Formats: sequence, structure tokens, C-alpha cells
Amino acid sequence: MPETKGAKKIGLIVNPLAGIGGRVGLKGSDGRDIVEKAFAMGAVAEAPMKAAKALERLVSKKEQFQLLTYPGLMGEKTARELGYEPVVLGCLKGDATTPEDTEKAAADMRNAGAELILFAGGDGTARNVYNAIGNSLPVLGIPAGVKIHSAVYADTPAHAGDAAVLYLAGSGRIQLKEAEVMDIDEEAFRNDRVSARLYGYMTVPYVRNLMQSAKAGSISSEKDTMMSIASHIVTQMERDVCYLIGPGTTIRAVMDILGLKNTLLGVDAVLNQELIGSDLNESGLIDLLDEMDNRNVRTKVIVTVIGGQGYVFGRGNQQLSHRVLRRVGKENIIIAATESKMIALGGKPLLVDTGDTAVNEQMSGYVKVITSMNRQMAYRIAY
Repeated sequence: MPETKGAKKIGLIVNPLAGIGGRVGLKGSDGRDIVEKAFAMGAVAEAPMKAAKALERLVSKKEQFQLLTYPGLMGEKTARELGYEPVVLGCLKGDATTPEDTEKAAADMRNAGAELILFAGGDGTARNVYNAIGNSLPVLGIPAGVKIHSAVYADTPAHAGDAAVLYLAGSGRIQLKEAEVMDIDEEAFRNDRVSARLYGYMTVPYVRNLMQSAKAGSISSEKDTMMSIASHIVTQMERDVCYLIGPGTTIRAVMDILGLKNTLLGVDAVLNQELIGSDLNESGLIDLLDEMDNRNVRTKVIVTVIGGQGYVFGRGNQQLSHRVLRRVGKENIIIAATESKMIALGGKPLLVDTGDTAVNEQMSGYVKVITSMNRQMAYRIAY
């Protein structure tokens, strides 16, 4: 794109490996060995597609800014496919991108005069950007990772594009705000231990209904409520129905009551109060659904809400993919969350991001959320 005098410069960084381990149940994408394992298990890179959803919102404004990006899958390919003529900075040594490439890209864009950097990835990508530029200019995360605890991300890829449009326009709805850069120890995460750490702050163009909050953790005072929720679920469980038990401390209480081993951060399967599948990835879930269909056994999914963010599907439980959810159906999904977690959303809707628009639409609308024994609330899901 020829440089337009006075035009703003926006940087775009895509970590093409972000989220690669989600659907195959690896709970992250940090490390070359994990990436290779994910591809061997049939994983597909989704970060470029999510970056495209953000850039699509900016297409009508593309004459008003200059897009800076990095070669190939780090942004150039996605931009050109949408009709942009980006300024391509830097170079890559090979096909496999590294955290160092992300850091170099962020530094190069800052030095080239970017006023805002959009980056697609997860918490590790946010850390890389922070390592390179600190809090020296505004950034906006396009959510594409398995785990996203950081508050520098929009709540959906499309909303990242919407926030960028408002920033370009100088909208009064935008305010610059410092947001947390968080990350967890993936090795501990794969062993069902959550160890989150604050790494610093970056400035984001903040719009309340477009940006997510840092992930909120459960507190000990809610344990009784969680047990009450779990008791309600267990008493309602039907014989000869297979239950897919999603991740999270709220749902772990269900397994505790049943006396079954629980994968805190994975998906387990229970039939007639017996564990028939543990830490299942997308492929394993599809195989299980095939088996249940052959046995004429109905399947239901039990999930919770990510505190502070409101996600039901698409964050931390990518194993429950659009392929799985399409087959299960909205009528067979059970959602549970403490009342305090729901109130903390401040009226913002629950969110789904399955990677498939038709399934997102299928999951949208009002649902019942179990908040304690014999108590439920109606709440809206959006995408």
C-alpha cells in the first residue's frame, strides 16, 4: 500500500502456532515438541483465520491507514488475502516461527512508527510483545490461544477489529487503559495445576463490551456453592446417558461427588457414574460420540463459565469443538456457574467462539445456568 501522508500506521503480528494444541487436548502450544506433537495429532493452525476475522472489520477503512506486518503466515498472507497491500517488515529464517520472531516483529513495528499493534495469539504471544516493547505504545490482542488470562485481548477476534476501527476514528467510546499481561506454567497446566503470574502491563484501547477482563479465579468461600451446584447436577444425571465433563474447578466438584478421577483442565466422559474416558481430545470425543450413537446412547455436555470473561466454549475447552457441539446439540448442554461469577459479568453476555459461525449461532440465545441446588438463572449467550 502506498504511504498516505498523515495516515496512521497499524501493525499486525500473527503467531501462526497459537492455539495449535487446543482441540487435540495438549492445553497449550509452547515448545517445538508440543507443536510437532499437535500437528502429528491432526491439529490445524487457526490463528491466521482468527486474525482474518479482525482484519475483515477494518477492510472498509483500509485507505485510512497503513498496515505494517511480517512475512508469510505472520501476517502478510492473511492481509493480502483480504485485499490489503501491507508494508512487510523483517524476514524469517525458516517456515517455523519462534517467540523471537514475534519479539523482533513488535520491535520493528514500533521503530517503523506504528501507533497500534494488533497481534493474534495467546498469553505467550502477549508476553513476547511485552518483552519487546513494554508499555511504549497501545496494543490490541486478537484471541487465538488455548489459554488467555491476559486482559490485553478483545473478547472475540471480530471485536478486536471493532475496537481498532473505533481507535482509528478517534471515537469518544475509546479510552486508553493499562491491562494485565498474564501467563501460566504450561507444564504445570498439563498436570492439572494452574500457576498464573503477572508479567506486566500494556496499554489497550478499551471499550467495555469489546475487551475481556483478566481471568478471575475461584475463591475458597465459594466451595460450598460449588458443591451445591455439583449435588444438583449429580441428582439430575440420567442412566444410560453419557456425560462429557468439561474443565474447571466448578465442574470438578461433580467428579468429587461421584468419586471419580478428574482431569481438572481436560474433558472426561462418564456413563452410569463410571469413568469411560479421561482427558479426551477432539478426535477422542468424536470417536466416543460414534460409539455412543452405535449404542443408541444420548450424550450431554457439562461446562462452566470462565470467571471475568464469560466464555462457555472456545477458551480452555477447545476439545469441545464445533464438530463435537454440532452433534451434541444445544438442548444437551448443561451450564453451571456460581451466582457471584455471573453477577461479576455485569450484564455482559456469555460468549462462544467455536470457530464455526453456524454452531456459534446454534449456541446463542437464552440458556439456563445452574447456580446452586435447585436454583437456575436465564442468561444470554452471544458470539
